[in-house]
Amino acid sequence: MSKTLQVRDLPDDVHRRLKLRALEEGRSMSDYVREQLTEIASRPTLAEIYARIDASPAVDIPESAADAIRAGRDGR
Repeated sequence: MSKTLQVRDLPDDVHRRLKLRALEEGRSMSDYVREQLTEIASRPTLAEIYARIDASPAVDIPESAADAIRAGRDGR
């Protein structure tokens, strides 16, 4: 079931920019903002990204970063 969201105290300049962007795409502001919010909600938060990193297994790298860079430079 769809929900309704009301945003209070939206600055005039923000409202103007959103309205302009919606008009440029030939869409209503409601459709434009809904799409933007859907996109934002689909992205993981920093906390979720850090949790994924913490849950990943450790990777054993056989050489140091300096050695890998040096080897790359020597290979040119």
